[in-house]
Amino acid sequence: MSGDENTGSPEARPELNHRMRAMLRAVAAGRGLVSCSSEPDLFIDGLSCGDQFSAHALAHQGLVRPSRPGRPGELVPAILTTAGQAVLTEKHRPAA
Repeated sequence: MSGDENTGSPEARPELNHRMRAMLRAVAAGRGLVSCSSEPDLFIDGLSCGDQFSAHALAHQGLVRPSRPGRPGELVPAILTTAGQAVLTEKHRPAA
């Protein structure tokens, strides 16, 4: 990760699409695994997400993270950050 994923304000984050929100809900439900990597891949219900671009964006925006440290490439449970939890509790705002 770039190291600045938790420094941006929510207004500075790009609008999340329905797929990204569904990925966050799956992680919140305990169904996600993430690879320990600078470009973390997300797995839901044991299957690789088909949209790894979005998975990487969620991690780099500081919305999803590994629950614990792991070896490079190791899959560990994914959890939402405080910012990720906040995104799910916000009402969906249409793009301006």
